[in-house]
Amino acid sequence: MYRRMSYGPLLDLFVVDMRTFKDPNDGNTYADPARGLLGAEQRAWLKHGLAASKATWKALAVDLPLGLVVPDGETALEGIAQGDPGAPLGRELEFAEILRHAHTSGVTGIVLLTADVHYTAAHHYDPARGSAGEFTPFWEFVSGPLHAGAFGPNDLDPTFGPEAVFVAAPPEPNTGPAVGYQFFGQVAIDAASRAMTVRLRDIDGKVLFEQVLDPPTS
Repeated sequence: MYRRMSYGPLLDLFVVDMRTFKDPNDGNTYADPARGLLGAEQRAWLKHGLAASKATWKALAVDLPLGLVVPDGETALEGIAQGDPGAPLGRELEFAEILRHAHTSGVTGIVLLTADVHYTAAHHYDPARGSAGEFTPFWEFVSGPLHAGAFGPNDLDPTFGPEAVFVAAPPEPNTGPAVGYQFFGQVAIDAASRAMTVRLRDIDGKVLFEQVLDPPTS
């Protein structure tokens, strides 16, 4: 299911498959870099694609947020993060590898677009705040899924240095869609300035949060 969709010189959209090759949910603290969500072939494809892209923006459409802890029962984890503030472990290892490779390859303009956790948020990641090693700071925008019970907010794992710049979540878990805590995101790139504007909206289309990202200089 993974693929790249190119939109001229402004955007390469990398649709990442985090389900087909996913390892079993467990405590997510293993040290085996061969395990993870992507599989070796897709991981190599993503590293090469990011490094080769000439687009201003490289947007990754991913199934799961990078820094949010997503439990699966009492002991297992559904997502990438596990809440340990130390060096990357478990599924974090492959994403530390991908981000490090992008950084050393001079890749700029990475933005993560994701859903899964049933609320909306904007996260900024900076290695200076975390323990994952070198990578270029980037934004992650979370919104959705549509027409499902609303939950959240989830805990942030400090490993990749996330900061929750904006969060909108329901007052109690499993709030029904009819109550109104439904969210979606909109991304627009200005052809002249190359700036990317991300808007997080509620069910009525009202803008709850807006972030303008200046194009990278390199």
